[in-house]
Amino acid sequence: MSSFSDPEASAERRRRSQAAIDPDLTVPRHLPRRVRPLVLLLVAVGGALGTACRYGVARAMPVETSSFPWATFTVNVTGCLLLGALLTCIVERWPPSRCVRPFAAIGFLGAFTTFSTFVVDADVLVRDGHAATAVGYFASSLLMGVGAVYVGIAAARRRPGRRRETA
Repeated sequence: MSSFSDPEASAERRRRSQAAIDPDLTVPRHLPRRVRPLVLLLVAVGGALGTACRYGVARAMPVETSSFPWATFTVNVTGCLLLGALLTCIVERWPPSRCVRPFAAIGFLGAFTTFSTFVVDADVLVRDGHAATAVGYFASSLLMGVGAVYVGIAAARRRPGRRRETA
């Protein structure tokens, strides 16, 4: 029987490949997942900084309740761009690290972006009689967000330099 048709061998190959890309995701089966205080601290510090930056953008771009929510739109699209570039660098360029993803991707960018406020903003616009603005905001946020992720990935991949070898 070839190893390609063996489910256990296939699972082991996936696990090794995944471990090479992201060491945080793989935990040996015989070990329970445990709380990692350093990871929690990194997420918390990154989150505090990301929230402060989002607050700064919101203060710099005040918006009336009946108009397009430019501050939320800006942080979400910018966050998507940065997340696409960051995760591409983490997976394809930089050596494995247990600190970068929790701090920058989960903590900082997770708190900087605010898709919950995005939904609330759209709901308030509809409720206040500005359905057309809400639909435009909703559609443009989704399209620009996905487009920004793509641009971030493409930009990170075009950056000169060596790609990381994976197993």
